[in-house]
Amino acid sequence: MNRAFLALLLLPCLASTADAKPFACPRAGGDFVFGQEANFNTLDQMSSATISTRNIAMNIYETLMTRDENNNPILELAEQMTEAPDHLTFTFKLRQGIAFHNGKKMTSADVVASFDRYVKIGNQRSILNNVAGWDAPDPATFVIRMKVAQPTFIESLSSFSVPIVVIPAENRDIPAQQMTSPIGTGPFQLVEAVPGSHVKLKRYDGYQPNTAYEEKTGFGGYKQACLNTVTFRIVTEAGARVAGLKTGELHAVEDLPTKSLPDLKKDPNIAILPLRNWWIQLSSPNTSTPPTNNLMFRRAVQAVLDMDEIMDAASDGNYSLNVGYQYPNQPSYTDAGKETYNIKDPALAKKLLAQSGYGGEPVILLTNKDYPPMYNSALVMQQQLQAVGINAQMKVVDWPTSVQMQSQPDTGWNFFFTGWGTQPALGALATMQFLADPNASYRPKNDKGDPELLAAWNDMNTLPDAKDRQAAFARMQKMALERVYTVPFGSFTKVQGARANVKGFVPFRIPRMSNVWFAN
Repeated sequence: MNRAFLALLLLPCLASTADAKPFACPRAGGDFVFGQEANFNTLDQMSSATISTRNIAMNIYETLMTRDENNNPILELAEQMTEAPDHLTFTFKLRQGIAFHNGKKMTSADVVASFDRYVKIGNQRSILNNVAGWDAPDPATFVIRMKVAQPTFIESLSSFSVPIVVIPAENRDIPAQQMTSPIGTGPFQLVEAVPGSHVKLKRYDGYQPNTAYEEKTGFGGYKQACLNTVTFRIVTEAGARVAGLKTGELHAVEDLPTKSLPDLKKDPNIAILPLRNWWIQLSSPNTSTPPTNNLMFRRAVQAVLDMDEIMDAASDGNYSLNVGYQYPNQPSYTDAGKETYNIKDPALAKKLLAQSGYGGEPVILLTNKDYPPMYNSALVMQQQLQAVGINAQMKVVDWPTSVQMQSQPDTGWNFFFTGWGTQPALGALATMQFLADPNASYRPKNDKGDPELLAAWNDMNTLPDAKDRQAAFARMQKMALERVYTVPFGSFTKVQGARANVKGFVPFRIPRMSNVWFAN
């Protein structure tokens, strides 16, 4: 990213006219119910990369930096960021008057504690690999010191994929995924969380909006809690989400099945909110266990797959084929490795199976029914694998259990089904983080990743020229596809919906409950 351009991005969105005023809730009050399609595994945002966690938790927490509506880095809990001329020091001046949900005033000591915790348990803590350390010279100042200059550091720091959310210093030592009572600085605070049922938030009356802005933008800007409460209700059955939206029991829903759309479009009380390129539907192999530890076997799987069949079943036809890990409309998109995609060659698959020495042992496809696209893609993949003699078996659990099992390579699975959505939208760097140590999605033996892949990852982060970083991304994508570290199927379109009397609910990568109100 061009540093001069970055400086412009970090400027606040100030008033364009002298009489412009910050957003004020047109109407306050009400209990907003959001139909979420999958259960959450934790509300510990630092340790979870799942959409179901992010949907809820990012209305509770805030970060030093985030992204605006166009995915550009902006300040959030920091009011100023200064980069040293040698690019080895970043100094953040914190906004004053910010309070946590327990009433405690935020200081730089809390930011230090947040970084201390993240570097130990953060799901994507490799974003701090080039960081030498951090400190707090005074209560309003936080300083990050780099080992080497990293031109992409601000891009990584501002990502809300698995962000370094700011928590009270006293919560520094809570183990991963055990943050049962999350406390943040956001506009909503936790009331209760009942896995499998709901999470209820309420307006935090001590919230301080960012007065450098006049409106919310992305997941930052000027945010206000107009609603009294927000309930994320877990509604895994698509028909129940449609019915709830029709009756008004649900005020907005995360996902509507394609087959329901013609009827819903006739209802004047419902607004349909399509979101193209919502996620890249894919499966990740477990390379620590046989037979998926064998490259020839993984290539045999890759060779037989018909991506149109898989994506059609996953999305009711609402999809587009897509090579790799970025969407075609993005500047970082590359089709590197395209020769590995949608081969549909059973004869080649059988030849590769013979070369792999595969002996008919079970191949476990780990999936869930909380997200029907994941289940349906696994079902079709199972049929395609069985057609060439692979003993593919489904293991179907709920989403949180599948995520927990995937985090351990010895829990009896070979392919894990998921979707990468927020990360591709945030850019190539956020996406390829999934393939970097620690916690690489393909589960390398002893969590030690492919050295060549990691070298490309390092180049993506550190090369000074943007063209060279893009070339490194293309190299990393091609390598990941050729070595079958993931199997991307295609891009899925998600359709959300809201009641017509819900105002200010603008589709985004995360449901933003700030600046949302009921018209009546």
